[in-house]
Amino acid sequence: MSRVRRQDTTPELVVRSLLHRLGYRFRLHREDLPAKPDIVLPKYKLVIWVHGCFWHGHDCRKGRRPKTNRAFWEQKLDRNRERDKQAQSAISALGWRYLIVWECDTFDEEALEHYLARELEAMDVC
Repeated sequence: MSRVRRQDTTPELVVRSLLHRLGYRFRLHREDLPAKPDIVLPKYKLVIWVHGCFWHGHDCRKGRRPKTNRAFWEQKLDRNRERDKQAQSAISALGWRYLIVWECDTFDEEALEHYLARELEAMDVC
């Protein structure tokens, strides 16, 4: 697990590229916010987390839990999900909004670009 990257992952780079292409400027991994979000749009008080499907328990093919050593993985991955909920609550308590992009969503960049544009527009972040 020591080789698992925490930042500058491929899905994160895809999202950053799309946001830049859409004309948004952002900061990365701000330490003064809870849980050090992946992408921060301070002008709009919005954070974006780019979650790996496996590590954050997404309900997709890549998010399946291992069949061996189940007790260890159940505890570890459930704790990750709990930590995500706490981070979301902490961000909301500060008056910030958040958006979660899953790793599997980054495989189709065109669809992801439309999704980001639609979500940001719905949040009045235009």
